[in-house]
Amino acid sequence: MRDADALENNPEITRSALEAIHSQVFGWALSRCDYDRAAAEDIMQQAYVELLSGNALFRKKSTLKTFVFSVVQNLARSRYRRLATRLRLVRDQAANVDDSFVPEEPDRNADVWLAVKHLPARQRDVIELVFCRELTIEEAASVMGVTTGTGRVHYDRAKKALRRTLGSLADDMK
Repeated sequence: MRDADALENNPEITRSALEAIHSQVFGWALSRCDYDRAAAEDIMQQAYVELLSGNALFRKKSTLKTFVFSVVQNLARSRYRRLATRLRLVRDQAANVDDSFVPEEPDRNADVWLAVKHLPARQRDVIELVFCRELTIEEAASVMGVTTGTGRVHYDRAKKALRRTLGSLADDMK
C-alpha cells in the first residue's frame, strides 16, 4: 500500500519530507538567483512542478535533499543560460545595456562573505552547500554535477584561499 503522504507521480517523495527541507532548498534557490527573491520563488515553483508531475523522478540514488537541491541547481542554470543568451542578443543590438546589478549580500559576517564572494564559482558553491546548506562534500559534489574527488579538491582549495584571505585581514587589523 502506498503512503498517503506520498506524491502521486513521485511515490518515493512525501509531502512532509519536502516541507521539512523547504527552507533550506529556498535558501539554495536564493543563492542560485543572486538573492533575487522573486526569481528564487519562480525557481522553487518550477522545482515543485517538476517533482509533482514526475518529470524529476526521485529514485533514491541520493538523499532527497541532495536530489531536490540538484533539481533547483539545474533549473537555475537553465534559467540563467536563457537569460545570458537574451542578454547577448540585446548587447549585439544596443551598446548601452546597463548590467551593473549588484546582488544583495546575505546578512552575515561581511568580511567572510566578501572573501567567499571572491572565490571561483565552484569553490564558492561547495563552501555554501557544506557550511550554509549543511550538505556533506559528497552531496555537494552531486548537486554541483562533479565527482566526489573534484568536490573535495574545490572544498580544500576554497578553505585554503579563505584562510589566506581572512588571515591577511586579521593581520591588517593588528
